[in-house]
Amino acid sequence: MKIALIGASGYVGSALLKEALARGLQVKALVSNPAKIAAQAGLEVVKVDVQDTAALTAQLGGVDAVVSAFSGHAQTDVFGYYVQGIRSVITAAKEARAPRLLVVGGAGSLEVAPGVQLVDTPEFPAQWKGTAEGAREALKLLRAEATLDWTMLSPSAHLEPGERTGKFRLGGDQLLIDAQGESRISVEDYAVAMIDEVEQSVHSRQRFTVAY
Repeated sequence: MKIALIGASGYVGSALLKEALARGLQVKALVSNPAKIAAQAGLEVVKVDVQDTAALTAQLGGVDAVVSAFSGHAQTDVFGYYVQGIRSVITAAKEARAPRLLVVGGAGSLEVAPGVQLVDTPEFPAQWKGTAEGAREALKLLRAEATLDWTMLSPSAHLEPGERTGKFRLGGDQLLIDAQGESRISVEDYAVAMIDEVEQSVHSRQRFTVAY
């Protein structure tokens, strides 16, 4: 199986890259700085600007799935930069006729009560608001697609470095919490859930979430 992984050198992207290669997937890593990724078997690294839709489209042909771990964390206008980028990703995936598009989502658009999303609660950290609202807009864009076979995986409220246990729960549009009232997942186990979805295609045209 061959996938194109957008943002493969980032926080989530690097975990997805490690998990995909460990399972024997062929990976075309699309990054802004190829020097950040060491050469490995089964890996092709290509420099591409996500905002350049034509260049991105040219790299997405011939793969079984496109996985986008693109994020705008480092930008001043996180929301605007991210939404522009995700529009480019969606357009490129369609123009390249990629069979599937899987997107790293955010926890902010998950419901904590009927009709109440996490990002809209007073406790939501201000520094993550732009990112969360961008991911929420990305979900709206995906849900508006008539034909694209898309999937978005939203993490728990806390997505932290940890262990790969392979043991977690999956959910839908509601934030999952544990017996202690915590909502968390390691980035390693998030990667397991995402690559599981790449291989099994259970949540076609759906958003789902993962937590302990």
